[in-house]
Amino acid sequence: MAVASEITVAVRGGGAIVGENGPAGSIRDLLRGLPVFDTELPGFDVDAAPADPVALFVEWLTSAVEAGVREPHAMSLATADAGGRPSSRVLICKDLGADGTWYFATSAGSRKGGELAATPYAALAFYWPEQGRQIRVRGTAFAADAQRSAADFLARSPGARADALTGRQSQVLDKPSDLEAALRAAHARIEADPEVVAPGWTLYGVRAEEVEFWQADHDRRHIRLRYTREDAAWARHRLWP
Repeated sequence: MAVASEITVAVRGGGAIVGENGPAGSIRDLLRGLPVFDTELPGFDVDAAPADPVALFVEWLTSAVEAGVREPHAMSLATADAGGRPSSRVLICKDLGADGTWYFATSAGSRKGGELAATPYAALAFYWPEQGRQIRVRGTAFAADAQRSAADFLARSPGARADALTGRQSQVLDKPSDLEAALRAAHARIEADPEVVAPGWTLYGVRAEEVEFWQADHDRRHIRLRYTREDAAWARHRLWP
């Protein structure tokens, strides 16, 4: 296997990484020199954790909001096509059910919508670096009914609805002016009919089969607690870091 050429990078400002040849170091120097968990970290008493992962998620989310974590509702969504090739992206969690279902919405015609149709399983991950916390969710994905999907769409901002109404997500954009024209037309549709819903707009749920809570530790004794669904109950196990 051929060895890739080294990438050189120079960082401006107080966070400059100095490599062997001066201020311009390798990307490896930059990545390995960046600080990790350089803040005070909260504790995590596994023995006091609730029996239900939904309750612990709400507790951690509330803590993140109160601590000023930026966009704590943002999560990565990993899906796979029929051939098992994965893709991921970051989007917003829209709801959480008491039964352990996490919700998000997108067009059924999008890449993620197509992959969920082909492979109805998904993984979610929340990461809150200010607290050294992440939450991982794995489970079966499903589409909610049309009424709930429409309600989700209509609760969005006019800008978000206009973007969805263009109906061309992930297609090749030949000219930026085409996007501007499509958005103007979409805004006009919304003004003419405030109840218009984008065709194919779908609220998806991921019914968790496994939820893991991960708390960083400065000494790398990271605390991991995994919940696994067993019929109507949840089994809890602490994991090695």
